[in-house]
Amino acid sequence: MTDIRRVPATTERPVRQLLAASVGNAVEWYDWYAYTFLAAYIADAVFPESAENSLVPLLSTFAVFAVGFFMRPVGGLLMGAVADRHGRRAALTVTILLMGGSSLLVGLTPTYAAAGVLAPVVLVLARLLQGLSVGGEFAASTTFLVESAGPGRRGLFSSFQYVSTTAGQLLASGLAALLVGTLAERPMDGWGWRVPFVLGALLALTGFWIRRGAEETRSAEQRRAPRPGLFEALRRHPRESLLIGGITAGGTLAYYTWTSYLPTYAELNADVATSDALLAGTLSLAFFGLLQPLGGLLSDRFGRRPLLLFFGLGFALLSVPLLHALRDSFAVLLLVQCAGMVLLTGFTSISAAVNAEVFPPRVRAAGIGFPYSLTVALFGGTAPYLGTLFKETGHPGLFPWYVAALCLLSSLVYLRLPETAHRELRR
Repeated sequence: MTDIRRVPATTERPVRQLLAASVGNAVEWYDWYAYTFLAAYIADAVFPESAENSLVPLLSTFAVFAVGFFMRPVGGLLMGAVADRHGRRAALTVTILLMGGSSLLVGLTPTYAAAGVLAPVVLVLARLLQGLSVGGEFAASTTFLVESAGPGRRGLFSSFQYVSTTAGQLLASGLAALLVGTLAERPMDGWGWRVPFVLGALLALTGFWIRRGAEETRSAEQRRAPRPGLFEALRRHPRESLLIGGITAGGTLAYYTWTSYLPTYAELNADVATSDALLAGTLSLAFFGLLQPLGGLLSDRFGRRPLLLFFGLGFALLSVPLLHALRDSFAVLLLVQCAGMVLLTGFTSISAAVNAEVFPPRVRAAGIGFPYSLTVALFGGTAPYLGTLFKETGHPGLFPWYVAALCLLSSLVYLRLPETAHRELRR
């Protein structure tokens, strides 16, 4: 039986715990998505087409397509190890400071005209730090959220992982749209694109202050135990590590397809206007954020496996008809996106709880962080690239089948997954 005195955060200040994880996570993802939404302005300033140095286009490709996603597994491993060795709160404060520093570095990056090849080097360094921070954030905040939850509330607390992620994404897109719509072309190209990143650094300081007041969720017994090695989770728990990958593969592909790539997919394959695609994406994201707590509550009552199967089998059966239903219609696109968001909630609202319930507390953060972030990099980060590749090679209809097949494979994992919703979390 759990000793309540060892884990005061689960009973004494649950709202503060939830706020510490959620606000910080929203800031992390705000900074991450701000870069995505303003990439065209950054490229004009830092990677100009007129640059004579051959390193510039190389660095551009490296920065945009490789650094961000493929630093995330490194961040998951390193920051997960910090969380397991020094505490969840320590890791959360490190990740948000990393993100705040990297955001400020993006905002202060010199132009190529002023600093030459040093400009893209600085930007690549900033993106390295962002990827490291985001990978570590999931590992630390997932563990922190679930360990902070009271009895019968792990699913609900877990759902705020994606509530806050969605809030950060919406804030970044809203501010980017406001700046583009308000500023003339010259100030936007000159200093306007830097504003969200400087603001992100200030928001990170607010998140840091909130997290400093959070309670540590590791038990007294964990704090007294010898510190785990960096690769201990992989070495001692290979089955659990592979299980995290199987749980995540279909979910991350569906998530990035529906929340990030679908507007572009609709433009490429159904001739939907850009403005309609962006508006439908924004409205469906807001709808998605509101659904998450409902999914968490349902899983606390009925179990994790029914929701995971609802997601996995739903996408396996409906990905193809939903994506093939797209046509040049705002209403149809919005309906397809919202239908996908309902199905996706079966995974996103409880993924933090499911992952945390797989590993023992000694290596829980690092055990989640590395395989989860690696799976996201392999399947989630490549979704837009593969969708576009299928289109360019003349086989656009294959992408929906790819989504369906991977979700079916994850469903097979869910079928074998033991039900953990009503078990006490190992501490």
